[in-house]
Amino acid sequence: MATVELNGAAIVDTESFHAESQRAFGFPDSYPHTMDSWVDCLSYLRDEDGMSSIRLGPDETLHIVVLHSEAMRERAEDVLEEMAFCIIGINERYEDYGEKPALELELR
Repeated sequence: MATVELNGAAIVDTESFHAESQRAFGFPDSYPHTMDSWVDCLSYLRDEDGMSSIRLGPDETLHIVVLHSEAMRERAEDVLEEMAFCIIGINERYEDYGEKPALELELR
């Protein structure tokens, strides 16, 4: 299982979330730092679209670990909740295409 770690201590607002996500997921330089783009970049991890440095196999899951999640919850709870909501939506998108859900979230 592939794993990506986000440093929750570095996330204090939406902009720092996107900067940390771009680093961790290997999003392209053109990544526009919006939740719509975040969803798009993580919706095609099994395709060769170049939107992330991560490429999953057909049944592989990406384990997203938020380290220092309590620090993130204290400073950017709305961002954490939106990220969790978007992961659910992304997994539903994968299921709509007849694929296994691709993302798993762990808060540490």
